[in-house]
Amino acid sequence: MENNSQRDDQQRAAERRRKELLEAADRVVLRDGPGASMNAIAAEAGITKPILYRHFGDKGGLYRALAARHTDALLIGLRAALDAPADRRERVETTLDSYLAAIEARPQVYRFLMHPADEAHPAEQGFDVGRHSAPLLRRMGEELAQVITERVDLGPGSEELARAWGHGIVGMMHAAGDWWLRERPFPRAHLVRHLADLLWGRLAAAGNLPGGPGF
Repeated sequence: MENNSQRDDQQRAAERRRKELLEAADRVVLRDGPGASMNAIAAEAGITKPILYRHFGDKGGLYRALAARHTDALLIGLRAALDAPADRRERVETTLDSYLAAIEARPQVYRFLMHPADEAHPAEQGFDVGRHSAPLLRRMGEELAQVITERVDLGPGSEELARAWGHGIVGMMHAAGDWWLRERPFPRAHLVRHLADLLWGRLAAAGNLPGGPGF
C-alpha cells in the first residue's frame, strides 16, 4: 500500500510539473510565436534544456502537448456553441465565431501550431510544424463529424456525410481564418456571416452572372 501511495504521489507531482512546464511554454509562445525555442522555454521554466527533454522528448513532443492543450479548449468552445439554445443558423454563426475568436485572441499560439518556425534557431530548423498540424486538423474534423452525427438527422449514409461535412467545414474554417488573420481585410463578424451564408446554401441558390460560363 505504501509503495502504491508513493507512486500515486510521484505521478501527481509529475503531472503538476508537466502542467507548469506547459504554462511556461505558453508564455514563451505568446511572446515569440513560431520562433519559440526550447532554450527560451527552459529558461522561462527555470530549468535546463535536458530536463525539458526529459519531460517531452523533443520539440515535437512539446508541440503535441501544447496542441492537445489548445485543441481541447477549442473543442469545448465549439461544442458549447453548437449546443447553445438558439436556432440552427445562429448556432452555426456562433460556432464559426468561436473558432475565429480563438485564433484572433492568441495569434502567436495559432502561428506556432499551424506554421513552420521560420524564426527558429538553426538547431531547430529540422522541426516540421506542418507534419504535426495535419493530425490536429484531422482530429477537429472527426470531432465535428461526431457532433453533426449526434445532432442532425442526415438520413441514409449519415456517417459518411457527417465525416465529409466535418472535415470540409474544418478545412474551410482553417483556410479562411488563416487568410483573414494575416490580412484582416474586414471585421471578424463579416467573415462569420460570409462563411455561414456559404454553409447555408447561398452558393447553390445564387444565379450565374450574365455572360459567364456558369458555376
